[in-house]
Amino acid sequence: TQYGCQIFAAVMREQSGGGAILNIGSVTAHLPLSGVFAYSASKAAVVNLTKNIAREYATLGVRVNVLCPGFFPADQNREILRPERVENIMAQTPMDRFGEPQELVGAALLLCSRNAGSFITGAEFYVDGGFTANRF
Repeated sequence: TQYGCQIFAAVMREQSGGGAILNIGSVTAHLPLSGVFAYSASKAAVVNLTKNIAREYATLGVRVNVLCPGFFPADQNREILRPERVENIMAQTPMDRFGEPQELVGAALLLCSRNAGSFITGAEFYVDGGFTANRF
C-alpha cells in the first residue's frame, strides 16, 4: 500500500498537479473480530498509513483517504459467515442487513472527486449500515 501510494502520488503531481488516493480499510481496523485478527491488524495498518501519508502529501495537492466497508458478503468471507456469526453481526448493525457492492460507489466517488471531495484528506469513511455508529 505504501509503495503504491508513493508511486501514484508522484505521477499525480507531475501529470495533473494533484489527485486522490483511496485506500481500502475495514470496520475491523478498530473493532477486531474473532477469527480474523491478521486481517484486522493489516487493515488497522492501512488506516494509520493513510492518515500519515495524507499529512505528508497534502501540500502536494494529493488527497489520501480510506474507505472502510462494513460487512459485504464475498467469496473471501463466506466461510466465516456462519449463522451464529451473522446473527451477532446483524444484532450490532442498525440497518439489519449486509451491504451490497454498489453501495460503496457513492462514498468512493465523493472521496475521489476533485470538486465534492476537494477538502477531504486523511479521512476514514465508513459504509457499514451503522455498525460503527455506537462504537466511536
